[in-house]
Amino acid sequence: MERKRIFDVIVIGSGAAGLGLTLEVAPHASVAVLSKGRLEENNTYYAQGGIAAVLDEKDSFESHIQDTLNAGAGLCDEEVVRFVVENGAEAIHRLAGLGVGFSRRSDSAGDRNFHLTREGGHSHRRIVHAADATGKAIETTLIGQARSLAGVTLLEYHNAVDLIRDQQKDGGRCVGVYAFDGRRGKVEAYGARAVVLATGGTSKVYLYTSNPDVSTGDGIALAWRTGCRVANMEFIQFHPTCLYHQDAKSFLVTEAVRGEGGKLLLPDGTRFMDDFDKGGELATRDIVARAIDHEMKRLGIDCVYLDISHRDADFIKSHFPTVYERCRQFGFDMANEPVPVVPAAHYTCGGVATDIDGRTDLEGLYAVGEVAWTGLHGANRIASNSLLECLVMSSAAGRDIVRRLPEIADPPDLRPWDESSVEDSDEEVVVSHNWDELRRFMWDYVGIVRTTKRLRRAKRRVDLLLAEIAEYYGNFRITNDLLELRNLAQVASLIIRSALKRRESRGLHYILDYPRPDDSAPPRNTVLDPAALDDNGMDAVSPRQDR
Repeated sequence: MERKRIFDVIVIGSGAAGLGLTLEVAPHASVAVLSKGRLEENNTYYAQGGIAAVLDEKDSFESHIQDTLNAGAGLCDEEVVRFVVENGAEAIHRLAGLGVGFSRRSDSAGDRNFHLTREGGHSHRRIVHAADATGKAIETTLIGQARSLAGVTLLEYHNAVDLIRDQQKDGGRCVGVYAFDGRRGKVEAYGARAVVLATGGTSKVYLYTSNPDVSTGDGIALAWRTGCRVANMEFIQFHPTCLYHQDAKSFLVTEAVRGEGGKLLLPDGTRFMDDFDKGGELATRDIVARAIDHEMKRLGIDCVYLDISHRDADFIKSHFPTVYERCRQFGFDMANEPVPVVPAAHYTCGGVATDIDGRTDLEGLYAVGEVAWTGLHGANRIASNSLLECLVMSSAAGRDIVRRLPEIADPPDLRPWDESSVEDSDEEVVVSHNWDELRRFMWDYVGIVRTTKRLRRAKRRVDLLLAEIAEYYGNFRITNDLLELRNLAQVASLIIRSALKRRESRGLHYILDYPRPDDSAPPRNTVLDPAALDDNGMDAVSPRQDR
């Protein structure tokens, strides 16, 4: 039986942003959700801390807005910040109504009984959470809801190859996607009246990351190749506290541990964060990550330590059950001793340029969640605003799609994928070697602390890799590893080029050649436009302020 390949809406990505939009649209249209692995394998599922929202009578929208602007170091779009913050409580109540089991206060009842914690950069307790596995609680609930809807088709192990652009329309229009079915080993064309990128971030481009393996920048690379602008790609957030153990891979120790009194220590037990910022352990993530990086390099140590053992053991086990148990698996008892931690790539603050409804430069193409640059995060994301953005912006984009669908024609007949001129590769080792080389030089040259010399060295390396990958891609049949490598190399190039254009230190971008912010002019966003490249593929224009 021929499988359906034409839908009203195709959503690429199955995290909170993608599924949130799916639930918004599904009552009005047919929706296909493409996930390149299992539906649960995404950043949302592994998110521990929670969602920032104004839910306490002592808190206020203005306070949350100001905290976000302060963290963003002059590059937040205040209109977007206000929109997201003012819609946060509604998003929380909507999730609770769907059945997400948020932690509750034992001393209160009614509408305001959420247990709220505090994280870095926030002036109030406003982080609503489900113990220390908030993302898992949200993701499993959203998947359950999506599975129950007749108009939703869930396509697991489908990896987007390229977007399909209808050139017959004025300015072009996105009308579908070529997707690689990993189970069948085939690329097929899927058509839609609207396509949504909800693919998450790019942190797998670094050697050490808190993200799962799927975070390979796919949506940003797809949009760039289709002609969309990207912005502020130099602002990569490194989470200060990932568990340091050779077998722990990417396990994050939630920021809420510091929010509940955890202290960062040197190997001799000395606290050091007060030497770097008056906020101490609750300074913004860029400051804490740089402080740890500084101390590790100064002392030649492999890690620092996070200690919350002064709190009651029952409190630790009840508030951080996931972290506590995971640490025990690796031989650390956080109720009785400090645990070793290091920074790791965590979040992409830049992305595909969109408006407040999630619309990109290409008609019919939307981007929501971490893949998008909305102006919410500026030069540095404040803790727990990420899931908030996913929920609020996916609802906004979903409503816009529903409004526009009646005016949009069905997609045209799509050209089948042609692989008549390629063959099976007998050199898979090329892919694995290029993958390793890319992630290592990004970590060494484009990490927490940068220099112009390191960035230029990285650019030479990535340009060679891009040429090699393009040749390989043109001659051999597609595999998942090849698709991810192709996308990782593209986003690495965008990160490096953006970093070279910003000749100042601001937020998450810290460069020794320009160690202070440039206060001689209004802060500028770094916008890269594929339509504004010279013959050598270099940017023909300088950073722009316009959106």
